[in-house]
Parts: sequence; C-alpha cells; structure tokens
Amino acid sequence: MAQHITLDDASSLPAWRRPIALLFLMAFAMPIGFSVWLALLNNFVVDAANFDGADIGLLHAIREIPGFLAVGVIVVIMFMREQVLGLMSLVMLGVATALTAQFPQMGGILALTFISSIGFHYYETVNQSLQLQWLPKDRAPQMLGWLLAAGSTATFLVYFVIMVLWEPLGLTYSVVYMVGGGITAAIAVFAMLAYPQFEAPTPQLKTFVLRKRYWLYYALQFMSGARRQIFMVFAGFMMVEKFGFQVHELTALYLINLMVNILVAPVLGRIVARFGEQKALVFEYTGLVCVFLAYGGVYFMGWGLMIAAALYVLDHIFFGLALALKTYFQKIADPADIAPTAAVAFTINHIAAVGLPVPLGLLWLLSPGAVFLLAAGMAATSLCLALLIPRHPVPGHETRLGVKLPAPAE
Repeated sequence: MAQHITLDDASSLPAWRRPIALLFLMAFAMPIGFSVWLALLNNFVVDAANFDGADIGLLHAIREIPGFLAVGVIVVIMFMREQVLGLMSLVMLGVATALTAQFPQMGGILALTFISSIGFHYYETVNQSLQLQWLPKDRAPQMLGWLLAAGSTATFLVYFVIMVLWEPLGLTYSVVYMVGGGITAAIAVFAMLAYPQFEAPTPQLKTFVLRKRYWLYYALQFMSGARRQIFMVFAGFMMVEKFGFQVHELTALYLINLMVNILVAPVLGRIVARFGEQKALVFEYTGLVCVFLAYGGVYFMGWGLMIAAALYVLDHIFFGLALALKTYFQKIADPADIAPTAAVAFTINHIAAVGLPVPLGLLWLLSPGAVFLLAAGMAATSLCLALLIPRHPVPGHETRLGVKLPAPAE
C-alpha cells in the first residue's frame, strides 16, 4: 500500500525522499533514455533504413502524434495519480528506447518511435503539472533553472560516454540503445518503490479545461511547438546531411552544447525571477529570430561548419528561457487548473508539431534554407505575442490588452 503524504508533511522526510528530490531524480532519468535515442537517431536511420529528408519528416510527425494527444492525460488521471502516471511513462520511454535497434526497418523504427513518444509526452505533461504544483511561486524560476541543469547534466553524461567510447569500444546502436533505455526504466521503477505519494494542497480538476483568459498562454504554446519542431527535426539532420557528421562528431557538438547549458540554466532561472517573464521571453524570441535567419545563411550564403555549430549552441541557450512560459502560467492559473491545462497546452503545442514535419521535409528537398527562414518568421510572431505579457501577471490581469479584474474570469 503506497504511503500518502502532504507537501507540508513531506518536510519531515529525509532530504532525498522529498518532492523536490523526486523532481530532480525524474529530471535526471528522462534525458538518459531520450538523449540516447536522439544522439544516435540521425545516423541510425540513415545507416539502417536510408532515410532522406522526407523520411525524417515523417518519423518526427509520427513522434509528435502522442504530444498532440496529450489531452488524454486528463482521462488517465481520473483513474491514476499523476505521480504514478509520470513514472510509468518513464518506464515506457525507457523500454521502447532499449528495443529501438532491434527493429531496423522503417516500420519498426516508426512503431517504436511512436511507443517511446507516448512515454515521453505523457511524462512531460505530468512533470510540468507536478513542478507547478509542488514548487512555490517565489522559488519556481530558480528551481526550474536547476531542474533544467540536472537534465542537461544527464544528457551531458550520455553524450560524453558515446563520444569517448563509441570508436574505442566499437559500440553498436543495439548496445547503446539497450543500456540507455534500461537505465531510464530502472530509475523510474526505483522511484515508484522509494517515494511516497505526495498530496498537493489543491485537488486538480479532472475535466477538459479551456479558458478564455488563458488565450495568450495557448497562443505562445502553439508557436513554441511550431518553431521547436523545425529545430528538433532539421538542425541535427543538417549537420549529418550537409557536413557529413559521424555519430561521435555529432555527439561532441551536443556535448559542447550541454556544457554551456549546465552552467547557463541556473542563470536563466535567476534572470526570469529578476526581470520577469515578459522581458525573458522577448529576449529569447529576438535571439531565435537571429539564429534561424543565420541558419538560412548557412545555405543561402554558404557559411561553414563552425558557424552552423555555434548557432546550434546558441539555439539551445535561447530555448532554455522557455521556462518563463511555465512560470507565466503558474502566476495566472487557478491552482486547480494546472493538471488539465498542462495536458491541453501540450496538445496545442503539438498541433503544428504534427502537421509541419512532412510538408517541411518536402520543402527541405527543394530548399533547406527556406525551412529556417520560415522558423524565423515563427519566432518573430512569438516575439509579438510576448510583448502582450504584463510585467506582473496575475489572475484577472493575464495580458496587457485586458482590464484588470477583481477575480479570475473565464
């Protein structure tokens, strides 16, 4: 029988068994399986199934379907606690990752991608909800920055091991996928057994929630999904297709990126706490416009490998400021709305993510640079939306367009 304990009473537990410790453990576990999958993906699909740009677009469209269906979390949490669902989703992600190389044909790759994606997206939906319920508002930006750093540390370790040992030990896709996925699943099982069930102070609504006063948050989530998908699908693929990166070389680039993020992520949390969500997001989107325009320059102007690699690192730094979108919602939300709105927001985020990869994969065949110019336009749209965020958002004052209300209103 699982032990149930309130967040207030959890302070009496040993530090390693408290809610924040569990958030850090999950933040560390997820990237191990996911980063192994991502680090090897572009080389694996080319070597195993001769993927081209259209094929990689199809794979990522399939991968994003569970994100589009993340609203189904609302139904699942009617019967299962969020904490349990999050950990079970990690197990699913880990097991599917471990089996990836056992099915090297297109059908097998797509099927296991879909299964692992269910685990990843349901975990991310629940994890965001638990973070916003368990972290106090005054400390949330800083703690989210440290959680981001923890995930980057796990990813750093994965990439470092692959880069250093891939050639000397003659590692194979099968071995690395099996080990990485197995570690993620094992940590999740341990967390199920070692931690009590934590009770947040406000029971969560278990119905579909779509409120008019959250419209700006929904719009920012939609645009975030659109531009993020372009980066996820095509930035790494560009390094393999255009510059001929091998597994260990692409991993070395990821490694450099993570070393920067481990140092920068806690600073990003402090920036959001000090300057507010609006200024942080405006800075992020301005930077992303410049980065995506420069990606286009790699193709249209013939810029070389070093510029492309530097842009890849800058891209990740700017994306780290997306934690401000979480704290913006935490400040304007009814506490009971956090879980259902996290599910709805993930679905909204993935509308473009499901629809874009295939047509953009076809556009890539015609003009890779045009894909990145389109991403710059999306980042510019996000910038315009971010300007509508108030300096001090609260329920009833969610945007600069609205009149401050005495109480939250739908």
